Amino acid sequence: MLSDVFVFDAIAHAYNFQHSNRIGQPYADGIADGVFQMHREFSPPNRPDLLLDLDTFNNRICDAQVTGGAIFGESHTDAIIYHELPLYGYFRDGGSPLSVGEEMRRCWPGRVFIYGGISPHQPGALDRVDELVEKHKVSGIKLYPHDMVAGKLRSFGIDDAELLFPIFERVQKLGLRTVAVHKAIVMGPVPLEPYYPFEVGAAARAFPKLNFEIVHGGWAFLEETVSLLQWHPNITVSTEGTTGLLFKAPRKFAEIIGTLMSAGATDRILWAIGGLMLHSRPFEEAFWRFEMPRDLVEGYGFPELTEEVKRKILGLNAARLMGLDADKMQQAMSKDEFAKPRRLPEPWSGLKNHAA
Repeated sequence: MLSDVFVFDAIAHAYNFQHSNRIGQPYADGIADGVFQMHREFSPPNRPDLLLDLDTFNNRICDAQVTGGAIFGESHTDAIIYHELPLYGYFRDGGSPLSVGEEMRRCWPGRVFIYGGISPHQPGALDRVDELVEKHKVSGIKLYPHDMVAGKLRSFGIDDAELLFPIFERVQKLGLRTVAVHKAIVMGPVPLEPYYPFEVGAAARAFPKLNFEIVHGGWAFLEETVSLLQWHPNITVSTEGTTGLLFKAPRKFAEIIGTLMSAGATDRILWAIGGLMLHSRPFEEAFWRFEMPRDLVEGYGFPELTEEVKRKILGLNAARLMGLDADKMQQAMSKDEFAKPRRLPEPWSGLKNHAA
């Protein structure tokens, strides 16, 4: 169905929610439970084959071969941006460990790019930027609104000139293009304010050469996000979380995507699933079939979801913003085991075979 469509998933994680990895409570449990709830509630209905049990979800999906096999082998995805999670006070390895992303990149060069996590309140955060670029060869930086530092919950706004701007200056100096920041979806019993996107505009104005990616953009605070997009060409949104609405609430999905497109942001919407929180394949296929409801086009002036627009959102936008040539990427990927066209095995078959 999508054999000639370039799919570049802008956010992939390999979640490590083993209980031995949880150190910051009750927040670690809140995040782990919330992600699993998303998996159970937003997977397509009447598809028990797409659902994992809790033990498997917590203990067996944080693996390069399992994650790569499900994403590249069982779906239409060609390439991903793997996001390390900088939740070092909640999880020993941050929750989505950098090492898994690096192993995936080693196995499938050209298909895997990495955003490294920065926790600004952790000691040595500025030096961590140097390490991520020089040692780990990351392509961007990932921020999360909260972390546990020295036993205390710490949060920040990315307009904090004293705490964050030195990090952005270092990021820019080292040649990176993107800072991705988790917003909109609240995970765990934490203060809500750091999840507002309001201050992203100040950071974007201060660093016009950097791209600031609002992760989960539009899930909440849609009007505020649209205002930011209208006036800041270096702000983008990724659809992790929002993508899950394709089956559970397709009307709401249409309203969010249509509103973002109406703001002139069609070229700045990035397709994202979030790793193995959901199985990618049915969502890719549903989006390719999806049409903007006629009443939203005729009554609200929403743009049509044409094939050209879908191709941009599914992969071409992410490639362009990364400074990559999609055609050259596809040529380079035509020689490995996941080259298109490919026969897609049943969902989670790689996970089952890996456990055998």
